[in-house]
Amino acid sequence: MVQSINPVSLSAIDLDRLAEDLNRDGVCVIRGLFDRSLIETWAAAFDALFQERQQRVDGLAPRGKSRWYTTLPWVAPFADPKVFANPTILGVLNRVFFQEYRLVQLAADIPFQGAEYQDIHRDFNPLFTDQIVTPLYALAVNFPLVEVTAENGPFEMARGTHRMSREEGLVKVRAGEIPMEQFYMQPGDVMIRSPLALHRGTPNITPQPRPLIVMGYVMHWLHTHKVDLTLQTDYYNSLSPELRQLLRCQTVEKLPAQATETYVKFEY
Repeated sequence: MVQSINPVSLSAIDLDRLAEDLNRDGVCVIRGLFDRSLIETWAAAFDALFQERQQRVDGLAPRGKSRWYTTLPWVAPFADPKVFANPTILGVLNRVFFQEYRLVQLAADIPFQGAEYQDIHRDFNPLFTDQIVTPLYALAVNFPLVEVTAENGPFEMARGTHRMSREEGLVKVRAGEIPMEQFYMQPGDVMIRSPLALHRGTPNITPQPRPLIVMGYVMHWLHTHKVDLTLQTDYYNSLSPELRQLLRCQTVEKLPAQATETYVKFEY
C-alpha cells in the first residue's frame, strides 16, 4: 500500500463508503476535492499545451469525431504529488486494491463542438474471461478542468456493469434495466471508476472544449503497453521513495520536445 503524504481530508468512514460505492457501482464521486485555484492553473497550462499539440503530426490521438486524447507531460503544473498522490484518492485506492499498485497514465480526453456519442465500450478486456468476476485491478481517476454539463459532453456510464459480462451488460442497458447515467461535475470534483464498466462519451454542442483529466492506476503486475509516463531523471530522483514506488515510468535526462500518441485502440 502507498502511504498518504498529507493528512487525509475525509474520515475513515467516508473513505469506506466511497470504496463500497466503487466496488458495488464501479464508480464513486468526491465533490470539491481539489481547490479551484489548482484547477484554474491546470486549465491555463492545458490550453497552451493543447494548442501546441494540435499543430503537431500525431500530437493527438483520435477518440471519435471532434474528440481527442493527449498524454500530459510530466512538468509543472501537471507533475503535482498533491494530485497524483492525493491522500483522499489514495485512501480510496488503498481500500479496493489489495496489492501494490502503480500510476501508469496521465492524460486528457477532449470533446470539441461536434463530438458525437461514442459506442458503448470498456477501456480494458476482462482479466480472464467475461464469465469470471474479478476484484478491481485497474481504475481511472477523472477530474474536469471546466464545469461538465448536459451540453458539453458529460461522461456516461452504466453502474454495476463492471461485475457482469459485456454482453449481459449491453442487454440490460438496451432494455433500460440499467440506465446510462451522465455525470455532471464542477471543477474540483473527482470521479474514480472502473474502466470495465460500460461507458461512452457524449455530444458536446457548445463552442468550448471539455477537457477531462485521466490518471490511470493499476495493480503492479498488470501490463500496460499502450500508456506510459516519462519523467526527467533529476525530478524522479527528487521524489520520496514512496512516490517513486507509486510511479511506473521511464526516466530520461531531458524530456523530449515532441512525442507521438500511440494509444489509439481504446474500445473493448
